[in-house]
Amino acid sequence: MNNIYFGLFFLFIGVFTYAQNSQNTEASRLSTIKFGTETEIASLIQTLRDENADDLDDELITLIETTRNQRILSGVFAFFGEREKSGLERRAIRALEEREDETNETVLSAIDYLGRVMAAEAIPALMEILDTEERRFMNNAIRALGRAASASERYAEEAADFLVDYFENRNPGNENTRDIIIAVGATGSVRVVPFLVEIASNPDERIPLRIAALEALSRVGDPSGLEAVLGCIGANDPNVRSAAVAALGPFSGEEVDKAILDAFRDSFYRTRIAAAQASRERRLVEAVPYLQFRAERDDVPNVRDEAIRALGEIANDEAISVLDSLFTERKNSDRVRLLAAEMLMRTAGEKNLGRLIVELDEAKTRNQTVLYNGFLKVVGEAVINGDTVEMENLTRRFLRSGGIMEKLYGLDMAANNELKNLSEEIKALTEDRNESLARRARRTLERLGIDI
Repeated sequence: MNNIYFGLFFLFIGVFTYAQNSQNTEASRLSTIKFGTETEIASLIQTLRDENADDLDDELITLIETTRNQRILSGVFAFFGEREKSGLERRAIRALEEREDETNETVLSAIDYLGRVMAAEAIPALMEILDTEERRFMNNAIRALGRAASASERYAEEAADFLVDYFENRNPGNENTRDIIIAVGATGSVRVVPFLVEIASNPDERIPLRIAALEALSRVGDPSGLEAVLGCIGANDPNVRSAAVAALGPFSGEEVDKAILDAFRDSFYRTRIAAAQASRERRLVEAVPYLQFRAERDDVPNVRDEAIRALGEIANDEAISVLDSLFTERKNSDRVRLLAAEMLMRTAGEKNLGRLIVELDEAKTRNQTVLYNGFLKVVGEAVINGDTVEMENLTRRFLRSGGIMEKLYGLDMAANNELKNLSEEIKALTEDRNESLARRARRTLERLGIDI
């Protein structure tokens, strides 16, 4: 009986200590936001980024409403922009409108943020910056305008017309012309197709601009641009050819399918990559034999990679059979086997987990470290939709007797597959001397909704 009391006492102490530490950490972070230097806040933002945490977003929004500190503003704009998190639009637009009172770095970070969150309400301010032809902001403002317009039918045509006119009648400079074409495509407006067709089809036009126009035609995806894209597949320049094949993804029809299949024969490796990517985007079943040939025999590793990814996306019986043979053939390179395993686990994880475990253990037995770590990553990211018994057994093994990396992946496996039966094993790791492991274990319990 005394042992039970002692056990409960120490359990209570552990829970109390953890709660106290969590409260202290939160209080410390709030104090940093309220009173910290730019360096301290930058360090906090990096910590939040590493933890993928958003619980202090409201406090950061409040902070930048009142500060003009360039490092703080740029850091918060970047942190929110990376996650495409709204909430800073008003302050960012104010930075554009009052840019004479802000540093260049603050204005540029505000522009980039507005583009990342596709803030349609920022379009007038972005146009005004371009109208004044302030070179220091022009490139960023062009890109942001295209992205912001893509989120608003109301503004898309207005922004598209503005950008086309800017290209044709203003002096944007050679360093900005390509970005204007890309931004025009980003608006998604059908009205820009004739403008893009003219650039893409002109053999005397600069190659980077033709490629940008092809990418923009693909972004718009209107059938009226297809003829120009198909015409560029026969271009003399290999980069234009590969860009044209890559642009076929959103289009349909027998002629398009034939062009994609024919592109697998192109001697320029980027065109073959584009053919594989277009096949993946369209889930082109007819491409499976071509993809198999490229996955098994192409002399360019990146082509093999894209062929395997396309097979994983198509995922019919024939494609799965090819992936299976690439995975199980131990003479294949580690790179091929690992990517094939990843595709198999994405398409039919419950059917292939047992075989992946066999190959994982075999790689460990043979001291094939790179292959073992690769398989470990694949199984660590796997999500099983059916029977999770095998996944639970493997996860338990990692959590109880694995090394640090195996335990970390085991925690991911438990969270990804909601293995609540492993709560005791996870709780044990919250007291591990390795703080990173203990912290991950606590976050895993939170994700699973298990009280510590």
